[in-house]
Amino acid sequence: MSIVTGFAVYVVIWWIVLFTVLPWGAHAPENPEKGHAASAPVRPRLLLKFAVTTVIAGFVFAGVYWIIAADLFSFRD
Repeated sequence: MSIVTGFAVYVVIWWIVLFTVLPWGAHAPENPEKGHAASAPVRPRLLLKFAVTTVIAGFVFAGVYWIIAADLFSFRD
């Protein structure tokens, strides 16, 4: 796998993991302020979620890289 392909695979994995991590710990306010969306989370903690996403995506990418490097699964055949 080339560096460009590896980076593209990591970015795709990162975005998929991000969308699974975003709902963790999110809850809507009991009394939303006027002008705010009622479904907007109180404290989204995005930096923490980005960090968690990066770590999880790193582990998933390592697994995908190992599967590709070990020729357990090949798209070329």
